[in-house]
Amino acid sequence: MKKRTFLKSATAAAFALTAFGASASGAFAQEVTLRMHQFLPAQANVPAELLIPWAEKIGTESGGRIKVEVFSAMSLGGTPPQLLDQARDGVVDIVWTLPGYTPGRFPRVEVFELPFMMTNAEATSHAYWDLFKSDMEAQEFQGIKILATWVHGPGVIHAKGEGVRKLEDMQGKKMRGPTRVINGLLAELGAEPIGMPVPAIPEALSKGVIDGTVIPWEVTPSLKIAELVDTHTEFSGDHALYTAAFVLAMNQAKYDSLPDDLKKVIDDNTGAEFSAFAGKTQASFDAPGRKIAEATDNEIVVLDEAEVERWKKVGEKVRDSWFAEMKDKGIDGEALYAKAQELIAKYTK
Repeated sequence: MKKRTFLKSATAAAFALTAFGASASGAFAQEVTLRMHQFLPAQANVPAELLIPWAEKIGTESGGRIKVEVFSAMSLGGTPPQLLDQARDGVVDIVWTLPGYTPGRFPRVEVFELPFMMTNAEATSHAYWDLFKSDMEAQEFQGIKILATWVHGPGVIHAKGEGVRKLEDMQGKKMRGPTRVINGLLAELGAEPIGMPVPAIPEALSKGVIDGTVIPWEVTPSLKIAELVDTHTEFSGDHALYTAAFVLAMNQAKYDSLPDDLKKVIDDNTGAEFSAFAGKTQASFDAPGRKIAEATDNEIVVLDEAEVERWKKVGEKVRDSWFAEMKDKGIDGEALYAKAQELIAKYTK
C-alpha cells in the first residue's frame, strides 16, 4: 500500500515538474536580449544621452521582457564600416552607424550629405525619415530593419595652425572626412581628403596624418579636439556646410521573431518622432562642445555671408556631379534632391 502511494506521489511530482518546466519555458521564450553595437566610447553624447537611455526605455516599457545590451567603441570586434553587415548577418541585433562608412552602397542616403543642404538637425532628421520610407527602405536596406534615421548638427572645420579663414586656405590641407560625398566636397574645395571613422581622428591629428577634420561640435569633447587643433571654422547663414547621415538599424529576422506586443514596444520608440528627437538631441550638445573650445586659446572663425557664397558655388559643382553619378546608377538624383529640400523646408521652424 505504501509502495503504491509512493509511486503515485512520484508520478504526480514528475508531472508537476514537467508542467512547471513547460510553463517556465513558455515564459522565458518571451524574454529577449538584444545586443547593440556602436563605435563611440560609452561616455560620448550619442551613447550616453540617446542610445543607452533608449535601451533602458525599451526595457522598462517591455516590462523587463526585452533587455538591450549596449556595446560601445566596437567592443564586440570589427570596424565601424562593418556595423551594418553585422546587423544584416545577425552577428549583433542592433547597430548605430553611418551608411556612408561604406562608400557608394547606400547612394540615396547621400542626398542629405550634399553641401548646404541642412537647415537644422531636427528638421533634416524628420525629412530623412520621410524620404527613407518613400524612396530608400525597399531599395537599399533589404535584410535590415531601420529603426531611426537622423543627422548631426552643422559640420565645423577644426584645423591646426592658422586654420581656414577663406576658401583658398583649404588648398593642400589634409582633411579628414566621414563619407564619400563629404570627401568629394573637401577635394573640390582644394583639400586632400582622407576618409576615416570618428574614433581614428585624435591619433591622426596628433601624428600629423591630417591637418584638420570636419565634425560637429558635439563630439569634440569626447575626442579632445580642442587640445589637438588651433582653430575652428563655422559658416554663417541658415544652411550648414554639411551634415552626416546616421541609422539605428536592427536585424530584420530578429525583429520578425518578436511577438507582436514586443514589436509594438520597438515601434512605439522608433520612427519619425524618435528620428527628429535624436537629431535635435545630438545637436543640442553642440553648444557645450563649443564652450570648451572658447575656454582655450583656440580661435573660432565665423565666415561671413559673402565668403560663404563662394563656398556654395563650389558646393553646386559637388551637387551636379552627384546628380550625374546617380543617373549612371539609374537613380533620379535631381528628383530626390528636390524632394529632400521640400521636406526639410516643411519641417524647418
